[in-house]
Amino acid sequence: MKDKIIRYSKFIGLGFLEPVIRLVSGEQRKKNLKETSQKLLIPVLSVMVFIFIWYAGSKTLYNIEAEARIVKALNEQGEKAAGQMRNCIESGDVSCQPNTLPSPSQVWVSAKTLWADHKTIAEKKQQFKEKVAATNAKRKADGLRPIVYTGRPSFVDQIFTSLKTVFAGFLLALFIAVPIGIILGLSSTLRTAFNWLVQIFKPVSPVVWLLLVFMIVKTLMKNSDGDSSFIISFISVGLCAMWATLVNTSMGVSSVDKDYMNVARVLQLGIGQKIFKIVLPSSFPLIFTGLRITLSVAWMVLIAIELLAQSPGLGSFVWEEFQNGANDSNAKIIVAMFVIGIIGFMLDRLMVMLQKLVTFEEQIA
Repeated sequence: MKDKIIRYSKFIGLGFLEPVIRLVSGEQRKKNLKETSQKLLIPVLSVMVFIFIWYAGSKTLYNIEAEARIVKALNEQGEKAAGQMRNCIESGDVSCQPNTLPSPSQVWVSAKTLWADHKTIAEKKQQFKEKVAATNAKRKADGLRPIVYTGRPSFVDQIFTSLKTVFAGFLLALFIAVPIGIILGLSSTLRTAFNWLVQIFKPVSPVVWLLLVFMIVKTLMKNSDGDSSFIISFISVGLCAMWATLVNTSMGVSSVDKDYMNVARVLQLGIGQKIFKIVLPSSFPLIFTGLRITLSVAWMVLIAIELLAQSPGLGSFVWEEFQNGANDSNAKIIVAMFVIGIIGFMLDRLMVMLQKLVTFEEQIA
């Protein structure tokens, strides 16, 4: 049982828990206690150091901004106004608080505020759904579109919108890059002929891809009622992120052991059998490395693309809070930054697990 838990923890990317599990089971206490300290306690300590530096930095910036406001009031309105400004800042009045790097506690408060806001919006959605249930049933029977909730999305709704967009873009990249990569990998002539195209388009900025996709989609969907912002976003994400998969697939296919190809030729396997029985299994490690990079790139460029495409995801949330300029806007932006980072890490772990399953690098008994 213990060994099975250890194998499973390694499989999901939590191999650092192995010494903890062995320590709890009473195995080699001294050795596992040392490894637990190295792999678990030291990272926890580093998190505490990070939070302390963050707090100290935010406090320093707060004091600099507060002093600047007091000096400005003194220079422009006199000593009395400067005293009033100092008293206002010290009282904690929101109207005069310095709006700079938020402290860890302020970010935590904003995170709880966003969650409370999500629950409030979820309740409103449910109430709306119950209110129009009978009407929508009648409209459905008449072949009409149902009435949908059009209120403001919550922060959690925007997270799911971004995830939907990035997975759609990732699938688009997969369906374009893998087949093209296989074709280029199988033919050195085609690989040489189209290498210039890959090298030119690979470093193109996501903003440029967005503008190109915008021109095409807006023309094709001129008379359509579809969600053009979502379509523009996921196509832009896919085109921007697909190049790592294309290059790695081509490289993986072209580097398949020649002996395997000779065996396929002797057995007179068809092109389909050769690809699915020999080429792809041999190329999976490199293909999945490319897919892992593609997913990471897709998640990184998504924020900028959503911002410009006005898609209601995390990119839109960050930009709206930046434009808002409210006292807690900076703290909400930091919350979004941590959420983006955590989701990016989880997506990377998901790809690692998928790679282990498909390439049979590790199995769980």
